[in-house]
Amino acid sequence: MIKNMAQEAKRASQQLSMLPSDEKNQILQEIAMSVRAAEANILQANEKDMIAARNRGLDDALLDRLCLNHKRIIAIADTIDRVAQLPDPVGQIIDVSYPPNGLKLSRVRIAIGVLAIIYESRPNVTADAAALAIKSGNAAILRGGSEAVHSNHAIYDAFVKAISKSKLSPNIVQIIPNQDRTLVGDMLRAQGLIDMIIPRGGKSLVQRVQDEARVPVLAHLDGICHIYVHASANPKMARDIVLNAKMRRTGICGAMETLLIDQNYPEPAQLIGALIDAGCEVRCDDMIMELDNRSVSASNEDWDTEYLDAIVSACIVSDMDHALHHIVQHSSGHTDAIIADDEKAAETFLRCVDSAIVMHNSSTQFADGGEFGLGAEIGIATGRLHARGPVALEGLTTYKWIARSDGAVRA
Repeated sequence: MIKNMAQEAKRASQQLSMLPSDEKNQILQEIAMSVRAAEANILQANEKDMIAARNRGLDDALLDRLCLNHKRIIAIADTIDRVAQLPDPVGQIIDVSYPPNGLKLSRVRIAIGVLAIIYESRPNVTADAAALAIKSGNAAILRGGSEAVHSNHAIYDAFVKAISKSKLSPNIVQIIPNQDRTLVGDMLRAQGLIDMIIPRGGKSLVQRVQDEARVPVLAHLDGICHIYVHASANPKMARDIVLNAKMRRTGICGAMETLLIDQNYPEPAQLIGALIDAGCEVRCDDMIMELDNRSVSASNEDWDTEYLDAIVSACIVSDMDHALHHIVQHSSGHTDAIIADDEKAAETFLRCVDSAIVMHNSSTQFADGGEFGLGAEIGIATGRLHARGPVALEGLTTYKWIARSDGAVRA
């Protein structure tokens, strides 16, 4: 099955690569309208998934990721429209050079080819991944999680309905028709047929993909995001950012999981109290436990845990070097932030922390492709090659060299 789907996707991607930008944009706009028109069907399908998820005992964070409503469906459609409005990366000339051998060399952006996206929980990934793939000239094979199977297929059906009105092959976006786990293994071993795999989900899924794949992988394992409150931080700003970073949506990968407070920051108890008052469990070191007896002692495992829940680990650090050392030891390389009025301290942090996203006086919840002006994202990449941070259109392209001359021959 996977071989056949990938072969069809490869043919479709070749067709898509020749499609002008305005025609891709028109198709995406049709898809957005189709998603809006299918709202009732999508909500009905999502309710089936939500009932099954509650019966399975999924926690609140996963239920929040899974849940769709009118506002979220409109947001899905609006995101597709925004992708349509973005500049098309395909065909962009990266640079031009004229070496002395008589060649004119250009590097030109092209699509990667066939993308396989393996994801869990979030039905919006179906739409985001497919829209980004189409705009960047790639064919997509989607494999969503069993907990969102009805929602994913309802959204996919809206895509197919719109694509069928165009001259494009419907195989530019395909969805695995069943939840057979052996098919995931077939995707991971489809070298030569699938050009890149993008896993988006829990640690066990991403770890399996990275361990077993024979195809290039673009992924991140965890979102263990830190905020370091420097001694110079404005207390009101620190309180507002910390609360937002943890409690706005606890189940997203950009949520703060560890809070580091400088020992010279004047109001640490206010930060801890505000989190606990907001319903967050604080797991901390002995110094913070003395500030608020409602906190609990952290274990060694807490510093390496992505909670995706109303839980945070917190500790007092002696200075910037201590904070940087803690981040080096425990950060997953996703998003880390400093709150500081001292610009020199902030610049030191931004320069020294080697995460995909590093922030100053900003909530880590901004770690999102839409918030970065990318229209949407297919995931956050924490590796060091090809793409880092929110991966959107440009991250789904590669390039080729084009050489022109007036009959140059090599001596």
